[in-house]
Amino acid sequence: MIPGADEYDVAVDPDPAAVERLLAVAPGDVTAADELTFARNVFVPLTTACRYTCTYCTYYDPPGQAELMSPEDVREVVRRGADAGCTEALFTFGDDPDDRYTAIHDQLAEWGHDSVHTYLREVCEIALEEGLLPHANPGDQTREQLATVADVNASMGVMLETTADVQAHGGPRAKSPGQRLHTIRTAGELGVPFTTGILVGIGEDWADRAESLLAIRELHERYDHVQEVIVQPVRENERWTDGSPGVETLRRAVAMARSALPEEVSVQVPPNLAPVRDVIECGVDDLGGVSPVTDDHINPEYEWPALRELEDIAEYAGVPLTERLPVYERFLPAERRSAGVEPAAPPAEADRWVSARIADAIGADDDAGRRYRSVLSGEAAD
Repeated sequence: MIPGADEYDVAVDPDPAAVERLLAVAPGDVTAADELTFARNVFVPLTTACRYTCTYCTYYDPPGQAELMSPEDVREVVRRGADAGCTEALFTFGDDPDDRYTAIHDQLAEWGHDSVHTYLREVCEIALEEGLLPHANPGDQTREQLATVADVNASMGVMLETTADVQAHGGPRAKSPGQRLHTIRTAGELGVPFTTGILVGIGEDWADRAESLLAIRELHERYDHVQEVIVQPVRENERWTDGSPGVETLRRAVAMARSALPEEVSVQVPPNLAPVRDVIECGVDDLGGVSPVTDDHINPEYEWPALRELEDIAEYAGVPLTERLPVYERFLPAERRSAGVEPAAPPAEADRWVSARIADAIGADDDAGRRYRSVLSGEAAD
């Protein structure tokens, strides 16, 4: 049983035989993708406050050092992104940053918010006003927190990382795999297109990786809401000096992901964190969100590649490179899907996968709407 699952009522228990089958998968057992996709985004780190202190993470700052981006700063960043042709505003912050950071809590109160989640809703509204589709990645979420922002997000996400209890998550505020799974499940119940993934090299073993992928698959099979799974290697930084996984480890992990997941779920490898050319044949079909405007604030030592580099990767793989929106096409209304794109199954507790607000933004007769539709039509500008 996944550690912590009982506490959060998430019954995900991969079949041992399925784990063994997945452990037997090798890179040669999967087929290379016939296309690579990416999204053009801006990275908006609302705050570096986080209740967790994972030993591999350079994103969080201790209390007294973390700040909160103002609405004016957010507007400036997303406006620059829209001007640069982006379609996605990636909002990140640490888990429950107002939980133990008094200054963050007080700043939110001063701006009229009783939690960071109502503030997230405000800045998602700003992104939509300025011509970007929000994709929020705010860590563990309760049902109420997800519901607060779901209708102003095109998609959302949280990294599962691993179902194992690892030392890198240790301490009095350790991450709970059950709580991560609870967030993924709740997104499915609410009909939120979702991105998740595993982190490779933080102390988990191969069985843990297999169980993590199968847990994601099981939740997707219940709700049909997972749009992509990221296979991300941990990278050395000022807090993590225990090394990064080698190429062969990453190749096998990517192949296992491709084998474990249904065809409609994309497998992403971040091109600024992994040797993509060495793993591209193992089933990678997405290169994630790449920004022409902002840094990767979670991994600041590893710069985003330029679009030319993504084109070079696709040329190396011998496949076309296609821009996509932050929400995958199968979750869109019928009038926005290309011929041959099968729709996702209806969400359990919602009328549609994207809210009327998001659908209206994509269909709007303005610069942003035309930009979104040009991406869907495959005519997006370079």
